[in-house]
Parts: sequence; structure tokens; C-alpha cells
Amino acid sequence: MNYIYLGKIVNTHGIRGEIRILSDFDKKGLVFQKGFNVYIGPEYHKEVINSYRVHKNFDMVTLVGINDINEVLKYKGDKVYIKRNDLKLNNNEYLLQDLIGLKVISNNICFGEVIDIMQNKANILLQIKNNDKIYYIPYITEYINKVDIKNKSIEVERVREFYEI
Repeated sequence: MNYIYLGKIVNTHGIRGEIRILSDFDKKGLVFQKGFNVYIGPEYHKEVINSYRVHKNFDMVTLVGINDINEVLKYKGDKVYIKRNDLKLNNNEYLLQDLIGLKVISNNICFGEVIDIMQNKANILLQIKNNDKIYYIPYITEYINKVDIKNKSIEVERVREFYEI
């Protein structure tokens, strides 16, 4: 089964079984909905979202059939996953993690390959490996012209401005 990392349960909230999830998932609107299935921990224990709200930088969730803090304490510190097939993405939609492994093309020349995706306070950054060097490209329209998942490539502009480590 193709599980996707959604976030981590960092704590509980209150006494009625609400959990705090720390997540930087890019399609939260498709996932954090009543009735959506989530899979918790290394054994992917299936639970169903009962309610959702945002509190500070946390995604606050209650689960169907769980109304007591003692029933969710076992999940504290666990990772939360979803199944890719449950997302129901449109044909032109993709997840940020789908960009990993794509070739980065500039002026019809392969500049490198996306090896990771990072987030800082300002932007999402694509980590690009070119031979033995690592570069970072902000994932914004100023740099990214086209993402072609089918052909496994990303067309970019302004290569001279990419950040090297």
C-alpha cells in the first residue's frame, strides 16, 4: 500500500481525546475532513477523522469513537499517514513529494535532479543535486516554469541565482 506521511502527533489537547498534529503537508484541505481515513504509527492503525480545526500552528483532530484523552495517549509521538488513493487528485494535481527524482531542465539542458524538498519560513525549497554540488531552488513561479510529472521534468529559469551549499 502506498502510504504518505501527513505529520506527527505531538500531543493531546484537553480531556476529550483531541490530538495535535504537526504537519506541513501541502494538500491539507483534501485530508483534514470529517470521515477521512488516517493511519497512525508504524503499524498504520486505521482511524477516521471526526472533527478538525486549526489552533496556532497545529492541526487539531478528533477521531471517530474516541472521546477520552486516555484513548489517544497511546498515539502521542506517532507519525500519521494517509493512503495516496484516498486523495482523489485531479489529473493535473500532484504532491510536493512527487517532485523528488524529477530532472531539472534550464534552456534545454539538464541542470540536476530533485533529491529532497525542504520548507523554511519563507518558501518551499527544492534541493537539487548536480554532480557533487547541492543547490536550492525556491518553489515559486518566478523560478519554476513548468512541472511535467508525466515526463519527469521541471523547467526552471534563472539558474545563475540558485543557492549553492
